Amino acid sequence: MPFNKPITEVIQERFSCRTYAARPIETETLARLTDYLTSPQIGPFGSQARFKLVSATEGDSRALRGLGTYGFIKGAAGFIVGATRDVEKNLEDFGYLMELIILMATDLGLGTCWLGGTFARSKFAKKISTGEDEIIPAVASFGYIAKNKRRFDQGIRNSAGSDRRRSWDKLIFDVDFSNPLSQHAAGDYAVPLEMVRRGPSASNRQPWRIVKDGETWHFYLRRTPGYRNATYAKLLKLADLQRIDMGIAMSHFELTAREMGLDGRWIINEPGISKLDELTEYSVSWVV
Repeated sequence: MPFNKPITEVIQERFSCRTYAARPIETETLARLTDYLTSPQIGPFGSQARFKLVSATEGDSRALRGLGTYGFIKGAAGFIVGATRDVEKNLEDFGYLMELIILMATDLGLGTCWLGGTFARSKFAKKISTGEDEIIPAVASFGYIAKNKRRFDQGIRNSAGSDRRRSWDKLIFDVDFSNPLSQHAAGDYAVPLEMVRRGPSASNRQPWRIVKDGETWHFYLRRTPGYRNATYAKLLKLADLQRIDMGIAMSHFELTAREMGLDGRWIINEPGISKLDELTEYSVSWVV
């Protein structure tokens, strides 16, 4: 993907923007974003997703709140809507692919905000014409960032803990989960790992945990206790947002590593590492 700036700058510039300027997106910017997201989108696990830009309409903010999202969006120019089939690892692939689009939008000077909810019977489902075997795990608002962000925006950030991230010793480990890995010991991979730490996640829970195992980095999902009742989520057809978070983490890690010339690939090969607890599950490994 062609970025105008280093990916580390793009990742650090992006934030959850909920207040947008009342101006249309420039034609060239919209065309570049549309061209990218309408091209074939296949994630690292091999599942496909398709995306579409839809223009914002009156009442969107109210509708989003009705769908259960925390968005409270004001003045968005439009929304990025994505659909994927319900297959294995589809949500990780979706998070990976959607974050690429969001980072491209950031690079083009746009603000964005991830929005989770239940979109099965929403107008977003109608606009992307979801098939019977497709789901919409999330959407994202976009537009030019308002010069004077509302006080409400900061309130949402504070309540979600968006400016308070977990420290390295809580997220990244050496050999097993009993040994925190220092940034110095991470070597060249300290930068990709820091870009993972800075990534967005649902309610800023940062569910990823990473273990260095020789030349391999194992990614684990550590579920937040009580974050979402599984039965309740299934009834409402809510996507597993913490699996989407893992895809976001993978995109930040890979984009940064490749820009730095650190070659590797994703594989599924669970190691025999004792897990933190019953809430921890293996996701994927990056082999150098």
